[in-house]
Amino acid sequence: MFYRCFLFTILLVTTLSVVSQEMYIKTFGNQTNPPILFLHGGPGYNAANFESTTAEKLAQKGFFVVLYDRRGEGRSVDTSAKFTFEQTVEDLNSIIETYSLKKVTLIGHSFGGVVGTKYLLKYPTKIKHLILVGAPISFQETFQSIIESSEKIFKQKKDASSLEYLKALQKMDPSSLQYSGYCFMFAMRNGFYSPTQATEQAVAINQLFKQDSILFPTAMKMTQPPVVGFWKNENYTMLDLSSELTQLINNGNMITGLYGSEDGLFSKKQLKRHSKILGTENLKILENCSHNVFIDQQEEFIEYLINHHQ
Repeated sequence: MFYRCFLFTILLVTTLSVVSQEMYIKTFGNQTNPPILFLHGGPGYNAANFESTTAEKLAQKGFFVVLYDRRGEGRSVDTSAKFTFEQTVEDLNSIIETYSLKKVTLIGHSFGGVVGTKYLLKYPTKIKHLILVGAPISFQETFQSIIESSEKIFKQKKDASSLEYLKALQKMDPSSLQYSGYCFMFAMRNGFYSPTQATEQAVAINQLFKQDSILFPTAMKMTQPPVVGFWKNENYTMLDLSSELTQLINNGNMITGLYGSEDGLFSKKQLKRHSKILGTENLKILENCSHNVFIDQQEEFIEYLINHHQ
């Protein structure tokens, strides 16, 4: 598997000027099978958790799976990365063209959903299906949801100190990077990324993932330059994709949503709004599931992809 990844890196160097020499890309399965391309979260994260837990299993179900770390993020080291949607979209397009992928299904996990939406706006004919997996449509609504849920938890615990910190957060400039950073910190602290009671399968998957001496440590790492870069260049924490998604859907593009019922980044009110934008029949909520849908409910996740690729 390492040899295939290294060989493709050489291919990129010799044929694609737009993609960095250090771009980390990996494929699973037969290239003649229906293509699925995974877009990881962030900014500043990587595709290691999907690579370790899910990519090979999807390939075994008859898909050609491609994953990569965006330029300047994770294992795709590039000190000259611009951290703009324009560059990010063109990098993604170069990968699609290099593999001659036709009618791709994009899995946009979290921030990857934003990247997928931006790509679809520019290259709608190249995509068969965009699946928003735990992806924010309005970042400010997500931050507000985190604050409201955190406040309930702190009140139940009678945690006066944390409530004071929360009040201070609410007085900050919501467009600032500090504001979003503190919101995500509260989400992490309050367990919003994990289901209350994981399924036996999810527990087993996570145990195997933690034993992966290469990919698990990689998945635990986040880098700051992409966070700052996308904030400075794209003001991403103020993004609301509602009108763009509505435009794409009205133009006949297939966009669906897959979210966990216990994903603390999204309130029930938010998910209802997502349902109005995507269509009730195009939004699926999975029980006993939080942000990493492909781990928390892996069987349902894979079944969903199979059913929606016919």
